Parts: sequence; structure tokens; C-alpha cells
Amino acid sequence: MNHGFDTLAIHAGQDPEARTGAVIPPIYQTSTYAQDAVGAPRQGYEYSRSGNPTRDALQECLAALEGGPVGLAFASGLAAEDALLRTVCKPGDHVVIPDDAYGGTYRLFAKVAERWGLAYTPAKVSDVDAVRAAIRPGATRIVWLETPTNPLLGIADIAALAAVAHDGGALLVVDNTFASPYLQQPIAFGADVVVHSTTKYVGGHSDVVGGALVAADRTLGEELRYHQNAMGAVNGPFDAWLTLRGIKTLGVRMDRHCDNAERIAAYLDGHAKVAQVIYPGLPSHPGHEVAAKQMRRFGGMISFRAAGGEEHAVEICNRAKLFVLAESLGGVESLIEHPGRMTHASAAGSPLEVPGDLVRLSVGIETVDDLLADLEQALG
Repeated sequence: MNHGFDTLAIHAGQDPEARTGAVIPPIYQTSTYAQDAVGAPRQGYEYSRSGNPTRDALQECLAALEGGPVGLAFASGLAAEDALLRTVCKPGDHVVIPDDAYGGTYRLFAKVAERWGLAYTPAKVSDVDAVRAAIRPGATRIVWLETPTNPLLGIADIAALAAVAHDGGALLVVDNTFASPYLQQPIAFGADVVVHSTTKYVGGHSDVVGGALVAADRTLGEELRYHQNAMGAVNGPFDAWLTLRGIKTLGVRMDRHCDNAERIAAYLDGHAKVAQVIYPGLPSHPGHEVAAKQMRRFGGMISFRAAGGEEHAVEICNRAKLFVLAESLGGVESLIEHPGRMTHASAAGSPLEVPGDLVRLSVGIETVDDLLADLEQALG
């Protein structure tokens, strides 16, 4: 039987516990497991880096939500990215990345993977021809997308770029953190691997750090699982349990995030102290039609450029009260930040440097009129 998204979020991998009937998966807070005999671990469990029932429940749920056969949970989104790169790539290989990728992703490529011998080329992922031109035949192993991108909310055509990547002998990897599996399922459009920082919308409550990979191919998924164990950057059972708890309300939360973001984007779009609003849900956004094709709705992230320049952008962030000045995103509370000086400071001076007048909002699920009032006073 094919169940709907919200049913899977509540039930996939989460059958009532066999011994007691507990409806919530237990937190198996253990490092090791008694074995029935030498070489005969009970139900395959021997050591919690290699396998833990709470983490397995999360992994099964993530796979179901993204529509892939194998899901894997990690200690953070960057741990997931690192495991993926070292599974798929070797020194001398090449990756195409977004020209406005998340600062931590850029840092991983520029300061860590490049020293290991992995080359990368930034490309505008909203431009199919630009991505095609960036591929190095015989060397490019991955075309890496964010859609929407962080923080400029560019939209990549997943299906078109899957074809481009596969024609070039590369895998298509999609960081789906900004959209969440509720709004977008990249595997359905041809992606080979989906990446998440589950810290964000998947967990949804700013109380746990985690990451995930979901593979479209079981063989690749098992290779990733091997490296997950070999490299060891797994999340703990309590973190897995918190993430599972967040997943249960992902659908209803995302609808409220989207409701609020649509109202706020429309408000900012007509404000004299805002030079530009960047939100895929606005018809003026260059990626609006592609986003409408591949997303259920347009998400809870908004970026805008302050009419008064960089200092005005910083002042807006400092004056906000209900919008909390903080990094990260995707929690129930609204956040505001200055990407150039916060999340994307590592990209300063690089091709991925973001405009100084940019402000990024993670729109929460509060009463939207309160959020609008806070923005009004913050804009000055």
C-alpha cells in the first residue's frame, strides 16, 4: 500500500516496540550488545557505531520520505557530505558545486577536500548550460546542487541537471535541506543522492544536530553505509530519537512555514526600504516556474537586499526582536542573519562571496502579524 507523506512521517520505521507495545521507538542508549554466540550477534547488532535500533528507525523513515531504498543518519550535515565525497570520489576527481553554496559546504571543498586532491568548480546551478560547461569529461564525479540555494535562493532544474550529469558520467547530488522532503523529493526527478542537514526543517525544533544521505540506488547506498561505519560520524541514539520526533510534524510545520513566508515576502516586496526580495514563490523570481514544477510549495526561507546597503542590513538584523539573530534555520522560531558576516563568512573573497546588503530570514511558525510588526520596526 502506498501511504501519504504524513502517514510515512509518523509510521515508517516506527512500528510499536515488540516487547512492550510502546508506540514510540525506544532510545537504545547503549554502546554494545550481548551476542547469542561467537559470531552470532542478535538481530545483527554488535556495536552502536555499526548499528543502533533508534538510528535504524530514523534511517528507514528518511528513506521512505525521500523515496530511496537506503537512508543513513550522521552526526551533522557536513559529516554526511564528507562521507559521501570520500565514498564516491578519489584524489584527482572533480565536482561541480553551486556558485552560492552553503558556506560550510564551500569550506569543506576549499579547505579540506581540495587539500586531499579533489578539484571543484563553482557554477550557476540555475543555468543548465553553465553546469554543462563546468563538467570535465572523465574527471567530474558529482554535480552538486542546492535548490533552493543558500542564501540566494536560486532554483536548479533537477530533472534537466540529472540528464546533464548522467550524460557527463557524473552523479547528481541534491542538498534538499532548504526544501525538506515534504516540499521536494529530488530522487523522483533523477537525483542519485539526497543530502540533508536534519538539524534544520527535518528536526525542526533547534534542539538537535544531524545529517542524512538517501541513495536512489541500493548498491551505492550500501557503499555509503560501509563508509558511514568505517568513518564513524554517526548520530547518537538520543539525537536520532529527537529527529524522529521532529519528523512526525514535518508536513504540518512546513505548511505553516510556507503560509507565513508567503505573507512576509509579499510585504517586503512592496517596502520602500527593501531593494530586492528573493523568494521562489514570487512570480518575479527567475526560478519561479521551475520551483512550481518540482516543489509542493515554496518554503520558509526568504532573502532580501536592504535599500540602505550593508550597514542598513546589519542594523536590521540587530534591531529585530521576535526574529532571533542567530545562524541555522528551519526551526519553529523565526531567525534573522547577515550571511556575509555569519553563515557565509568563510566564502568572503571567493567566487561564492555573498552581497553585503543581504539579509536572510528563516520564517518560523509564529503568528504572522507579530512577525510582520517586528520586521516593520527593524527596517526602520
